[in-house]
Amino acid sequence: MISMMNAQNPFFERYNTPHETVPFDKIKTDHFEPAIREGIRQQIAEIDAITDNPETPTFANTILAYENSGELLDRVVTVFDNLCSAETNDTLQALAQEMMPLLSEHGNNISLNESLFNRVKIVYQQKEQESLTPEQLKLLEKIYDSFIRNGANLQGEAKEKYRKLTKDLSSLTLQFAENNLKEINNYQLVLTDEKQLAGLPESAVEAAEETAKEKGIKGWMFTLQAPSFIPFMTYADNRELRKELYFANSTKCTHDNEFNNIEIVKKIVNTRMEIAQLLGYDNHAQYVLQKRMAQDSNAVYGLLNQLLDAYTPTAQKEYQEVLETAQQEQGTDFALMPWDWAYYSNKLKDKKFNINEEMLRPYFELEKVKEGVFGLANRLYGISFRKNADIPVYHKDVEAYEVLDKDGKYLAVLYTDFHPRDGKRSGAWMTEYKGQWIDEKTGEDSRPHVSVVMNFTKPTENKPALLTFGEVATFLHEFGHSLHGMFANSTYRSLSGTNVYWDFVELPSQIMENFAIESDFLNTFARHYLTGEKIPADLIKRLVDASNFNVAYACLRQISFGLLDMAWYTRNTPFEGDVKEYEQQAWAKAQILPVVKEACMSTSFSHIFAGGYSAGYYSYKWAEVLDADAFSLFRQKGIFDRDVAESFRNNILSKGGTEHPMILYKRFRGQEPTIDALLTRNGIIKN
Repeated sequence: MISMMNAQNPFFERYNTPHETVPFDKIKTDHFEPAIREGIRQQIAEIDAITDNPETPTFANTILAYENSGELLDRVVTVFDNLCSAETNDTLQALAQEMMPLLSEHGNNISLNESLFNRVKIVYQQKEQESLTPEQLKLLEKIYDSFIRNGANLQGEAKEKYRKLTKDLSSLTLQFAENNLKEINNYQLVLTDEKQLAGLPESAVEAAEETAKEKGIKGWMFTLQAPSFIPFMTYADNRELRKELYFANSTKCTHDNEFNNIEIVKKIVNTRMEIAQLLGYDNHAQYVLQKRMAQDSNAVYGLLNQLLDAYTPTAQKEYQEVLETAQQEQGTDFALMPWDWAYYSNKLKDKKFNINEEMLRPYFELEKVKEGVFGLANRLYGISFRKNADIPVYHKDVEAYEVLDKDGKYLAVLYTDFHPRDGKRSGAWMTEYKGQWIDEKTGEDSRPHVSVVMNFTKPTENKPALLTFGEVATFLHEFGHSLHGMFANSTYRSLSGTNVYWDFVELPSQIMENFAIESDFLNTFARHYLTGEKIPADLIKRLVDASNFNVAYACLRQISFGLLDMAWYTRNTPFEGDVKEYEQQAWAKAQILPVVKEACMSTSFSHIFAGGYSAGYYSYKWAEVLDADAFSLFRQKGIFDRDVAESFRNNILSKGGTEHPMILYKRFRGQEPTIDALLTRNGIIKN
């Protein structure tokens, strides 16, 4: 029974909010721990009820009962985890350090529960006798596999060792992420001399002045947040300051302070390797890739090397062009360094195409971009978005929308959170506060609550939020993920929405990025924020012409990240060496620019050390092959073609993980993907 002390805890009652959305306005930090502990207690009781059931194990009394267990815990932890990323503070981080080992232990207590696994195994071994639907069979296989992959077959000392290792890993990944956030927040480049601002566009100067003012500092403040860092590296004439900012960013969490991640990187890599070997795999990558489209590291390296061979000659030409641009200005003995790349690339791009981000920015007012992206979804799928101020949010910058389907029926809730702040980690992501499922007893379709979180250029005193073209593409990317969540239509939450193979999850997001250079799309929203003038056709043409500028260099950059990821996670012996040296060796063949020995990406590479992309960073390139191939069908039929869009919704977006992704893809596309569409789109091969 819940004590009177916790009676006012909002997690302990049905949410009295629109669509039972999270009551953020009522949740306090001290509500989390008691709710987590009560959630654990309730799920233990639910698991005990399954194992104590004297009846023969069946899909209903074992698999479905297990799938439906832990409802309270799931609700609390979902909110807790998301706020730790989007709106954290010292108190919440301290609580996370305390709760994560507890949650890891609870997870182990379930996955290592022999009585529970025996019942699951009986159902799995007798699955042919139950006349299961394909979706029920998929759920059974997923749950059975998850027990195996989480140590259910381990015995004695091995089981206890697994408990310790997974508990350690939970703490290590959390510490890695917190150190990275603190390093970003702790760095400030404060300028007081206006001459130091030479080359910077008005938008960057105004934003830096606004940031300084918020901190009570005179002058202009630049940070490692993307909307501050990227414009500085692209436009600032002062090379020494570019170098300073580059080093601050590229050496994050390598300094001799409490936020150093070098030893944590080693521990994470070795712990994941040890867990994989304990489970009978040679390395962590082999463990991960067993449940991916790629299946094994040979397929991953095959793709990365195929791309490397295809793009390297063009990337070297791109580098030479940028170098020549720099040397024309600085002299033939000038060495182009990483802190020069964005600056001189931008000069060359402007020279070749007469276009840069600042030319486009006035046409990309955030509110208009939002209208455009929502309008695109309406045109493709018929859905609409209605802001609802009665839905509680976790920060004043966040907005909540009801999403209505083409028939006007409620489809989902969408939260949007666009701007950086101290309590928010860097980058952009889509998440959910509630998944989708269908109640098998009542038939009620419980619709999802999804969120897109980004770090876009903020408004200033004089201007609204004006986005760069890159930020527009990021918006489309994350919105694609949100469509995957919003269109979910599965019976079981474990199979719905984005619960798909990790190298398939980026297809719905990356396919949306294709619209960013389509004039028919841009013309629906791109208006000058002052005059209302439509984006000029000539500017769109230059944008399209420039869309493949330095595309090969960008591809090699992504390949280098994939190679680094695989180097860390295909290891089958403990790593005790020099992290920086190992990194430089791992991605050497994909490097175009001179190596800076002090730089280290691994110590802040959250995707693979604190996110879900360990042995999975290749997924972006894997999905890019898929999205180029898939979008070619839109191009063939018309980019707004409703029939193609409906097919994509019905065969990809709504299916979640109910079928193997290649089956879903071929059902939509009519064929397996090839690399040709990507090479054609990037201009590597000509039509």
